[in-house]
Amino acid sequence: MKDKQLNTKIIAAADEVLTKQIHQKYVSAKKKETKNVRLVQLAILLLFFAIWEAAARLKWIDVLLFSYPTKVFRLLWDKLLDGSLLPHVGVTVVETIIGFALGTLFGTALAVVIWWSPFLSRVLDPYIVVLNSMPKVALGPLFIVGLGPGLLSIIATTLSITVIITTLVVYGSFKEVDQNYVKVVTLFGGNQRKIFLKAILPASFPAIVSTLKVNVGLAWVGVIVGEFLVSQMGLGYLIIYGFQVFNFTLVISTLFVIAIVATIMYQLVSYLEKRLTKHR
Repeated sequence: MKDKQLNTKIIAAADEVLTKQIHQKYVSAKKKETKNVRLVQLAILLLFFAIWEAAARLKWIDVLLFSYPTKVFRLLWDKLLDGSLLPHVGVTVVETIIGFALGTLFGTALAVVIWWSPFLSRVLDPYIVVLNSMPKVALGPLFIVGLGPGLLSIIATTLSITVIITTLVVYGSFKEVDQNYVKVVTLFGGNQRKIFLKAILPASFPAIVSTLKVNVGLAWVGVIVGEFLVSQMGLGYLIIYGFQVFNFTLVISTLFVIAIVATIMYQLVSYLEKRLTKHR
């Protein structure tokens, strides 16, 4: 009997060691794959800049319109040194964060309200479809007249883009929840509030968190469009100003800054998503 127990312990220990080894190999392989992906991404980016620079130097492209990397980086460096770039970046980032947060909050709240009332859902459905299909840039002049040429009209432009998309995505995730979850809560005497808190919301949580990443890009679009129309500060303003004075190096430099800052925000939201879903 003792020999049998000893053999069982030995087999269990061997299985545990083997499992750890397999897991370590898997983790090592994933790290290596991630490293290779990053290297290829960096190589593609450097190759793009090299081709762009060569094309400009060899006069394959019009440098007045398309500029070239060294000129772009020199301009950005000069604006960093004279302190004229960071205030514009700060204004746009603050506006984007506000639009991103409010758009996610209002869109999710509207989705909850629509789910809560099937009658209201049927009433609002055609209006939501129309608002989603409407070009949001066309609403800009209305926001400027109604709210004034300032922060409020920029935020309103951002919300016009983010709220409807958030509502559609979150409400769609509510409707796709397995009805067996709802039946279980109902069998235990749960009312609509319990159904939402115990079944609908937990099952839809990954979709709600994923909406954050979508809203990052949408918020940037809304803010830049709003700054095109009314702002005298921000990255959108720099793009319009560069176009007006025919300084396309400034335009491309600003686009480059937008790409960097938007990527950082996206990565932060992606990290937040991993943290939130990890604890579910």
